[in-house]
Amino acid sequence: MRPIAIPSVIRELWQAGTNTNEDNIAKVSAAYKALQKGAPEVSVVIPAYNEEKNILRTLLSLATNKTTRSVEIIVVNNNSKDNTEALVKATGVECILETKQGITAARNAGLAVAKGTYILNADADSIYPPDWIEEMTAPLASGNNVCITYGRFAFIPTGSTSRLTYFFYEHMADKLRWINKRFREEAVNVYGFNSGFRREQGLAVDGFNHPPGANEDGWLAVKLREKGFGKLHCVTKTNAMVWTADRRIEMDGGLWKALFMRVKRVFFQPKEVVIRKDL
Repeated sequence: MRPIAIPSVIRELWQAGTNTNEDNIAKVSAAYKALQKGAPEVSVVIPAYNEEKNILRTLLSLATNKTTRSVEIIVVNNNSKDNTEALVKATGVECILETKQGITAARNAGLAVAKGTYILNADADSIYPPDWIEEMTAPLASGNNVCITYGRFAFIPTGSTSRLTYFFYEHMADKLRWINKRFREEAVNVYGFNSGFRREQGLAVDGFNHPPGANEDGWLAVKLREKGFGKLHCVTKTNAMVWTADRRIEMDGGLWKALFMRVKRVFFQPKEVVIRKDL
């Protein structure tokens, strides 16, 4: 069941963006030290480009996660022109520079330096609930029949669209994802800001590199599955739901255009366009 309202813990983390940078830096630093318990088992990789307004609350949400696993967080500064890198380094979180512009290059750079057995992909404008790291890692750690985990997400309104409107939109989008999983191609349901895989297996399939016309996140899922590393696993628990700014909807041209494009891809786009077989 999807929540209509934004949960209180997510709302508090989102509102942390109104705190002073110094306050948030201190909170992230203290929480992150507790999250590190020795050699990292999990690496959370976050590409970032000009995210000084968002990065600290995202880091706070991740640093305050509850897990017995040792976790490292890596931010990949993809040529930011603002104070993103300085803010990240002030918290004690590792920040590396990737000068080749683009999400694929940034995610590959993070994968290259990560030390964890498991890689979790995150974004700099999202809020991660306290159980996200554990819920996304557990299916990978429990056996070898899962090659990648991916989860559900919900939108935080930043403009005129109400949370109730997004609630209904998300329900419709869930139905389309179910159709993708059952009858089309499940890999298109995998999003780079809410997924996880084993580091060695990711390196074995050339990371996030993909052919023209494909996306780095879904194509990675296809490569891992076709290599025989296991199946795709959707984490459906509400306590693992990621909350993200609705700028993704705005980038798609607004709510209704985004829904139209989803319907078009599911019902009218040939399957061979969604998934290519030249692996």
